Amino acid sequence: MTQRVALVTGAMGGLGTAICQELAKAGHKVVAAYHPQFDNKDAWMQEQEAAGFKDFIPVAGDVADLASVQAMMADAEAKAGAIDILVNNAGITSDKMFAKMEREQWDAVINTNLSSLFNVTKQVSAKMAERGWGRIINISSVNGVKGQAGQANYSAAKAGVIGFTKALAQELAKKGVTVNAIAPGYVATKMVMKIKPEILQGIVDSVPMKRLAKPEEVGFAVAFLADELSGFTTGATLNMNGGLYYQ
Repeated sequence: MTQRVALVTGAMGGLGTAICQELAKAGHKVVAAYHPQFDNKDAWMQEQEAAGFKDFIPVAGDVADLASVQAMMADAEAKAGAIDILVNNAGITSDKMFAKMEREQWDAVINTNLSSLFNVTKQVSAKMAERGWGRIINISSVNGVKGQAGQANYSAAKAGVIGFTKALAQELAKKGVTVNAIAPGYVATKMVMKIKPEILQGIVDSVPMKRLAKPEEVGFAVAFLADELSGFTTGATLNMNGGLYYQ
């Protein structure tokens, strides 16, 4: 198979880690993008090396800031070469019922979860089209599909991810570049597993499969959409929520 260069934003979080690992297993060279204020980069790299993933290439940048992203992507291309696969995974939450939500909470989530897609994708999409091959995979959420009380900002951003995916897929369809989204439900990342047991059990009980997704299951879906044989799939949203919600 042809080795491709894959860049993952939010790479050092629980879901990002699984995505990086599954792309590496599929034979790709992986660039792990992280926020400059993330303090555990060296520890994360050591953990990955201990797990057998010794070739991840770290690059720092704030996906919510265009200038920072431009510098980050230039660094990534200098270290790894042209980006063939882009996974827009970086995201945050700042939950509050809308009546009490502050504008700063709205802006922070929209900028990181949605405007980041403009900032990052803008750096690679035209280059992919010129080369006649590319994979853009955007991480949405079940709450971007169905909505969720207390997450007006997050749900709006993640719904926007799906709209962005569908529109860009149409623009790039003739260029050999696919654009797809994945909308996970609740995933058993380290952060989620720290939720109070009684609250976590309530979440599990709400899922028809009566379990959370494994991070590697979402990572595998990313690797599938990045594969050579996924070239006829574009503009799609892959719902992975254990039956929690159907479109």
